[in-house]
Amino acid sequence: PLWKKKISPLRPPTHGNFITVLSIDGGGIRGIIPGIILSFLDSELQKIDGPEARVADYFDVIAGTSTGGLLTTMLTAPNENKRPMYAAKDIKAFYFDNGPKIFPQDRSPFAQATKLIKAITGPKYDGKYLHSLLKEKLGNTQLRHTLTNVVIPTFDIKQLQPAIFSSYEVFKLIQVSKATLKREVLSRHLITVEMRCETQLMLI
Repeated sequence: PLWKKKISPLRPPTHGNFITVLSIDGGGIRGIIPGIILSFLDSELQKIDGPEARVADYFDVIAGTSTGGLLTTMLTAPNENKRPMYAAKDIKAFYFDNGPKIFPQDRSPFAQATKLIKAITGPKYDGKYLHSLLKEKLGNTQLRHTLTNVVIPTFDIKQLQPAIFSSYEVFKLIQVSKATLKREVLSRHLITVEMRCETQLMLI
């Protein structure tokens, strides 16, 4: 099976005759939609290569921003057996259980005004709940530990420029997940102070 060939150090995505890329959209709680699609893909791949086959085994690069970055983390973070911590079929339950806390909705009469102010002044979600959840699940897992190459785009609201994390950097996944879900990241200089050569798969 193809998945057995992936238990090796990450190779550059240019290795081989062609590159397979999975791009996962953002969209907050709507991340459950690509989650369901990926669950179907997982089940079809397992019909071919057996029950241990996972989406991450078939793509040279998996990319996602915001909630897509969270899904990327779930699909590529390794467990103790160097296999994906989450199967795609686990995503739906994860979002049902944790989505309302990760992506809280303001139901007040002034919700639209509050949303506009947040969009101008800072991240839409504070990420505190997700940070604690991912810290528990991911520990010190680094970006270089992902089971396939990942690309996590986000935006540095202090520098007013894009910031892109990949498997060839050493940020903690926790930090990266948090950054992409907030659509904000500290300057690379400030992050370096915190990262201690770690890249936790916490793409909040």
